[in-house]
Amino acid sequence: MHRRRRTALVLSAAIAAAAPLLTACGSDAHPGAAAVVGSERITVAQLENRVNDVRTAQRAASGDDAQYQRLVAQTGTLTRNTLNGMVLEKVLDRALEDAGVTVTRKEVQQYRSDLEHEAGGSEALEAAWLQQYSVAPEHLEESLRSDVEVQKLAGALGADMNSPEGGTVFWKAMADASEKLGVDLNPRYGSWGVAQDGRLGLADSKTPWVREVTKATQQQPT
Repeated sequence: MHRRRRTALVLSAAIAAAAPLLTACGSDAHPGAAAVVGSERITVAQLENRVNDVRTAQRAASGDDAQYQRLVAQTGTLTRNTLNGMVLEKVLDRALEDAGVTVTRKEVQQYRSDLEHEAGGSEALEAAWLQQYSVAPEHLEESLRSDVEVQKLAGALGADMNSPEGGTVFWKAMADASEKLGVDLNPRYGSWGVAQDGRLGLADSKTPWVREVTKATQQQPT
């Protein structure tokens, strides 16, 4: 498999819970908002709609109500994980802008085509992303775009995302972008900031395209 593709699959597959945050912010200054990122609002309604899309897709994919209830239980942090991803998408946009990086629709389409070929078709890819990453089919394109954006940002930064050093460089750029934007999180969803391992996000949340950059360090022999 081509190195670019290997990196992309690792970004989507290796996910871990974040450590307790060192810095965070949040207030009730924006009624109806789940988060405010820079000048952009992520409303509670937008967040709930995104979560409902996942639940609808999970129900449709379930053989019966018991299976669906098991899926719901297994994805109990879906709302927080979803908000984490929605905020990080906006922070990633700023980091790309700071690095002078752009992603074209053609690049995303090619990436999707490659993944569909490996998965065995469009429906198979949609099912895999729903099962593994809780991404509804109607939001798959956004998730894949983020994969491509992470790849290109890492390349522009000279960051090897398969190494702890590269992960540090990547997350430093993301943290800088987050600080420039300012993230005001509704306290009901938790806290936002930089964790002890350098990653950025909501405490204990997961996002499909976020790679656990500390894993390589943890597995190194002592």
